[in-house]
Amino acid sequence: MIRSMLYATDLGLYAPLVMQHALALARTFNADLYVVHAVEPMGLFAESVLQSYLDEQALNEFHSQGLKTVIANIEERVLESFRDELGDDGKQDLQRIRSVRVLQGDPSQVILEQAQRLGVDLLILGSHSHGVGAETPLGRTAARVLQLSKVPVYLVPLVERRRREDR
Repeated sequence: MIRSMLYATDLGLYAPLVMQHALALARTFNADLYVVHAVEPMGLFAESVLQSYLDEQALNEFHSQGLKTVIANIEERVLESFRDELGDDGKQDLQRIRSVRVLQGDPSQVILEQAQRLGVDLLILGSHSHGVGAETPLGRTAARVLQLSKVPVYLVPLVERRRREDR
């Protein structure tokens, strides 16, 4: 029985397609839907550039307040994309969404931790990130989630890949 699902989004090119699958499944099973997006930690280069331009107090303020602002903006962007995609007819579907969370960390680890914390029955994600080409069968995050998940994973394939193979 599927009562709750976690939709992991990378906000990439195919995110609306994966979102449609997530909403259709939530509708079909009358399930709650949680949404998560992982923001990878800042790399060493970016951190060193910030350190060269900001004093310690400004850097600490950026890390605490700046990151919170960025995360809040991303959460709002995700919700806005749901509203845009669903239009006026999708108010019932929007009510299925229990939370939208943006968390910092390795995407596969964030997804798996959230799945466990929320106790979901199904994970939903795309097969690739926006940066991976069609020549690779699976993106890094999808492969790790498939390997380590303790719940079933619904994987939406990259559309471009299917179109090329149909030719």
